[in-house]
Amino acid sequence: MSGRTSRQSPRRLLQLLMVLVAPLLVVTLGAPVAQAQPGVLVSPGMEIHQDSVLCTLGYVDPGTRIAYTAGHCRASGTVSDKFGTPIGTQGSFRDNTPDGMTVDTNHQITDWEVIHLNQNVVINNVLPSGKALVTDPSVLPVKGMPVCHFGVVTGESCGTIESVNNGWFTMANGVVSRKGDSGGPVYTPTPDGRTVLIGLFNSTWGTFPAAISWEVASRQAQADTISAASAVVITPEPVTP
Repeated sequence: MSGRTSRQSPRRLLQLLMVLVAPLLVVTLGAPVAQAQPGVLVSPGMEIHQDSVLCTLGYVDPGTRIAYTAGHCRASGTVSDKFGTPIGTQGSFRDNTPDGMTVDTNHQITDWEVIHLNQNVVINNVLPSGKALVTDPSVLPVKGMPVCHFGVVTGESCGTIESVNNGWFTMANGVVSRKGDSGGPVYTPTPDGRTVLIGLFNSTWGTFPAAISWEVASRQAQADTISAASAVVITPEPVTP
């Protein structure tokens, strides 16, 4: 018998290689790629819950990822959507809303709450009507101004501002509200086509729905944030000789 060495052709070697590699490709390509799932959508006018308290979200700031509602909506801390999915945590608030007492128009009423949104939620500033809700410090509530309010119970209702008081204003001529609308956005259409936030819904004053001025609420919230930050004192660690 000849002592010649058996050799495989290049084509045969390529076929054997494909047979060995093919199962590995199936396993690799067939494995699902894990992706982070975004959280729920958070936007102004949505239904929110804090413990057993039902309210309406008033505004979402896309830049700071902070949302706002009425201060009297506060509870133990966690804020959820209508399905019970957590969307954020309660932050600073102010609330001196009178309950069962006579209030004159000179009485200063403040009623707002800051919500720190979770990192996984998706946010926008679009109302249920599809209009983008914006802020403009030059647009302030004025008697007779056209105004709309959105609450999760009554939906959108529009009318005019009836009176402007000490940090709050009342509405009439079509604006309605019910329990659960608290914290909802109050806004006005501007001649240039924008929808500008001017207040957060509070309660009723007599027969008139009432709202806290956004200009006052946002200024107070910013001041409280600065005050809280300045109160944090960092004690330097002692230097070891």
